[in-house]
Amino acid sequence: MTTPQKRFLLIVNGKSAGNAALREAVVEQRKAGVPISVRVTWEAGDAVYFAEAAAGMEITHVIACGGDGTVNEVMNGLMRLVPSRRPALGIVPMGSANDFATSVGLPLEPHDALAAALTLADYPIDVVKLSAERDSDAVTRYYVNMMTGGFGAEITSSTPKMLKRMLGGGAYSLMGAVKAWRHRSYRGTLHWADQEESASLLLLAIGNGRQSGGGQVLAPNAKLDDGLLDVLVVKDFVTATAVPDLVSELQDFPGAGRFVRYVSVEALSVTTLPDDPPWPLTLDGEACHYRRFCAEIVPLAIRAVLPDNCPLLSSADQD
Repeated sequence: MTTPQKRFLLIVNGKSAGNAALREAVVEQRKAGVPISVRVTWEAGDAVYFAEAAAGMEITHVIACGGDGTVNEVMNGLMRLVPSRRPALGIVPMGSANDFATSVGLPLEPHDALAAALTLADYPIDVVKLSAERDSDAVTRYYVNMMTGGFGAEITSSTPKMLKRMLGGGAYSLMGAVKAWRHRSYRGTLHWADQEESASLLLLAIGNGRQSGGGQVLAPNAKLDDGLLDVLVVKDFVTATAVPDLVSELQDFPGAGRFVRYVSVEALSVTTLPDDPPWPLTLDGEACHYRRFCAEIVPLAIRAVLPDNCPLLSSADQD
């Protein structure tokens, strides 16, 4: 059987379209005979459309050139296709945080990142399906790296874009320090397997990947292909004297600590209190607000171009 020729589509975030290094890398690869098409986004949703349309262009690999939000949009476009028609997902990280690309070990410089996206093997990975309610509307979205709720989502959504560009991942840490002194609780009930827990939370993280918010590791044991969500629950504290214990537990990620709970599950649903406002959430860094939501694994839903020794693949444990 003849292996079909690889054909690549680069979906470039409009903010990165003028990047000289990326342009030079594309020109170099085209001169070497690599078939590369390019689409540039103009507004939100364009990357979803371009990725979905790639199936009709005989594209084998769709490469997201941008930050975590661009990767998320491209992946959501791929999920609109039936599995047999989904191109593989590659990444050229060009955002302020690049949490997913960093955690899987991809190059961060455009020339090397594009070369990797064109030559590395692709591996099947899980995707997370989020079913949510916003007012009276039902919403379905997908993410590949991390969803944060509560305090962590506040930081991401409230960090000014200019500050993100100036400080990179450090912008999130700066905003986190400011917010820590005037945080609010997020009350809700969590359901997983045969368990249920009601609590006032400071932070909820549901990871398929490991880090969010510019390098904050929130799911240290996560694997992209294990069929499980890694859930971090950080309960609220009443007085500042509790902070040292909370920080200590965040270093160990206990299964059932005083403030921190870390569990691996196939699905998790959350119901907020009726009188409370919807929770602020981020999906791969993109802000949203939902009152009820359920996260569940879609096993091995897409193929992603990753390093052979990627620490987030189960095969890395067997080396």
